[in-house]
Amino acid sequence: MSSAISPFPARIELTGEGLVLRDWTESDLSAMPALFDDPDVAYWTPLASPFDRQAAATRLERDRKLRAEGTTILLAITLDGGAPLGEVMLRRLPDGVELGYAVGPAHRGQGLAVRAVRVMAAYAFEELGVERAVLELEAENAASVAVAERAGFTLLDVPLIEGQEKGRPFVLQTWELTRTS
Repeated sequence: MSSAISPFPARIELTGEGLVLRDWTESDLSAMPALFDDPDVAYWTPLASPFDRQAAATRLERDRKLRAEGTTILLAITLDGGAPLGEVMLRRLPDGVELGYAVGPAHRGQGLAVRAVRVMAAYAFEELGVERAVLELEAENAASVAVAERAGFTLLDVPLIEGQEKGRPFVLQTWELTRTS
C-alpha cells in the first residue's frame, strides 16, 4: 500500500437507494451463516464453504484487518441498519476500486445487490475520489451479469482473468463504471 493512500474510517455507514450499508459487528455472527452458507455463494464467491459461525468470526476478524490496512471494506447490506441481508465489498486497486457482493438466498430478487453496488460506487467516487469501479464476474453467473447491467456497468474488451478457486477453474470478465458514466 502506498503511503499516499489514506486509511478508511474506523466506522462506516452509507445510506441511499433505500439501504443502509453498515459495519459488521459481533452481533451479526449468528446471522451470517444463513446468508453465506449457500450453494450459489459457495460456487460463485471465494467465501468459505461450509460457512458456519467459526467462518463468520474469521471473516469479521479478516474484515477488520483489511480495513485497518486500508485495502478493503466489507459492509452489511441492510434496509434500516438492522438485520443483515447480504454484504458489499470495496477493494482498492491501483486505478480505482473493485466491488463485490453476496446476498443471502432469502433476500434475492429485491434489487439489493444492484442498489448496494450503486451506493458503494458513489462512495468510491465522492469520498475516495476514484475515477472507476470494476466488477469481475463469470459470464455464466447470469444473476451477477444482470446486477452489473442494471447498476450501469459496461463490459470491457480486455483480457479475461483466469484462475482457480476452491478447486475449480474460473474465467472473469471485467465490467466498469466510471465517475462520468
